[in-house]
Amino acid sequence: MAAITASMVAELRGKTDAPMMECKKALTEAEGDMVKAEELLRVKLGSKAGKAAARVTAEGVVATSIEGAAGALIEVNCETDFVTKNDSFLALANAAASLVAKHNPADVAALSALAYEQDGFGPTLEDVRKGLIGKIGENMTFRRFKHFDGSTKLASYLHGTRIGVVVEFDGEEVAAKDVAMHVAAMKPVSLSSDQVPAELVERERSVAAAKAAEDAAVATAAGKPVQSAEIVAKRIEGGVQKFLKEVSLFNQPFVKNDKQTVEQMLKAVGTTVKGFTLYVVGEGIEKKVDDFAAEVAAQVAAAKQAA
Repeated sequence: MAAITASMVAELRGKTDAPMMECKKALTEAEGDMVKAEELLRVKLGSKAGKAAARVTAEGVVATSIEGAAGALIEVNCETDFVTKNDSFLALANAAASLVAKHNPADVAALSALAYEQDGFGPTLEDVRKGLIGKIGENMTFRRFKHFDGSTKLASYLHGTRIGVVVEFDGEEVAAKDVAMHVAAMKPVSLSSDQVPAELVERERSVAAAKAAEDAAVATAAGKPVQSAEIVAKRIEGGVQKFLKEVSLFNQPFVKNDKQTVEQMLKAVGTTVKGFTLYVVGEGIEKKVDDFAAEVAAQVAAAKQAA
């Protein structure tokens, strides 16, 4: 049985806004599995726990570069937030984005081998990275990047240095930049409902089915009528369709005017969005969180044993 720490409870609460005790119960039932605990809360609390925020713990920056018709989006990671404000680290990230846009390297290894000099280090980007690690005293890595070949127009948006978006479009640049800002704020997973990944759809259907079963159990225990299988099936499918609209870009209410969808806004100005790429710093990375109280207790116990 995995130990449920206060930091784990706090992380789950930060993702879901659920009460602390409910978070602890869910983590206990899920045996410490954060994703499973989040699903359990959604089943129990419904939309109250559906605020799966992009609160990630890894540090770093996202940088963009548009070089003529080509462009790039890159994430460069480091260990602490302090380094994300270091001028040399920021210069490294921006240079890496520019190199991706200009040279379209096949992978991180190919990017690292490209010629670049900075702060007296070189002659490659990898040499600069290693030099800055020694100078700043903190590890840093090129985590991921995407190259855009210029087959369509490009618009980019950076929310600080932690969220970056590149939109591929034809039409008005102002509208495309607005869409990039919208993507950063609303974090859609696809352009349209039919492009939402099947695994996300099935996960949502599973959550809706589990919620329906939970409601039926509560109704039975209270001696109330239970909805028919047909009605339950319609409820589940309705929940899935609602989810699809919420996570697909074209169906989302436009952040600058929620009276129209993004699709309606684009149509009104004669602009077509053909794709978007969204990077959030540290997304999908699990960072070790030290349990300070447990660490102190362990050190005290070790000291007693040594004595």
